Amino acid sequence: MGGDEYGPKYDTIRPGGFIVYAPLRTTIEHFNVTDEEVYYAIGDRESLLPLMVSFVTWCHVTPVWPSRFDPSSPNATIKLENVIQYFRASSLALASPAYNNTFARASISDANVSTLLPESMEYSPFRRCVDDVAEKASAIVGEPLIHSSAHPSRDGILIGSFLILVGVGLLIGGGFLLVACEVGETVFHYRFQLQKRLYGDPCIRSKVAAERRTEIRYEDYP
Repeated sequence: MGGDEYGPKYDTIRPGGFIVYAPLRTTIEHFNVTDEEVYYAIGDRESLLPLMVSFVTWCHVTPVWPSRFDPSSPNATIKLENVIQYFRASSLALASPAYNNTFARASISDANVSTLLPESMEYSPFRRCVDDVAEKASAIVGEPLIHSSAHPSRDGILIGSFLILVGVGLLIGGGFLLVACEVGETVFHYRFQLQKRLYGDPCIRSKVAAERRTEIRYEDYP
């Protein structure tokens, strides 16, 4: 954001697709949050879609479909000064309308200076959760991460996301199998009833055939 490398004019050539954003909200059942505490994840479509699975899994974020984002639009929900943290070589950002970094549009010499987060945001467990997930699930090669039992590891996030996708696939496959079994049973029952009407009850036919064979053997010995 705030650079020439971002914007709709590059959407057709960007490897990850066009830039999208998604609001990150949770409920008081999982975190002590207010209605105003909402964060936004911003990134390319192909990166943000699987990342949303991790947000939902680990931070109980309400599932939403990302919307297209134009950082150069004057009506954009998120501005450059709202960005809290950049990840993965600035290709992913976490932002909040409640945060205003007055140094965001400063000169290059002040690029490493930023406005401190409000205390309510700095110590928010929900903010720390989405920040931790964004860091670990989208990290590139760099310094080793110090894992904490209070936050999910990158491997745990990736494995959890994979297991969710596998579970959904198995659920869908099981549904198709159940439907196929029901259809097969219905077809078999229909064919049985049809043969019964056309040729009679197979049990009765077997009994008649047995009696007929007995009569034939009797006739062989007058």
